[in-house]
Amino acid sequence: MAFLKTILIILLVYYLLKILARLFAPKILNYAAKKTESHFRQAFDGFEQQRSRSEEKVGDVIIDKKSNRKKTDSEKVGEYIDFEELD
Repeated sequence: MAFLKTILIILLVYYLLKILARLFAPKILNYAAKKTESHFRQAFDGFEQQRSRSEEKVGDVIIDKKSNRKKTDSEKVGEYIDFEELD
């Protein structure tokens, strides 16, 4: 009898969670979508502000230095091998 009672409780909890998920899932997803949208909007606004600041300084020269360090043999991706066709 205890086994049957346990199975019924598990089924009841399962169906209760299923019903609650149908009720609250749209609200939770809507909340997550709004938070994501606001996060992306803030990031985009920051990019636009940075871009507008750089456009205000017309005539300034900006040099982005890259590393002058040469690649070592271990950093090379691969080698080119020239094959010759034999007759």
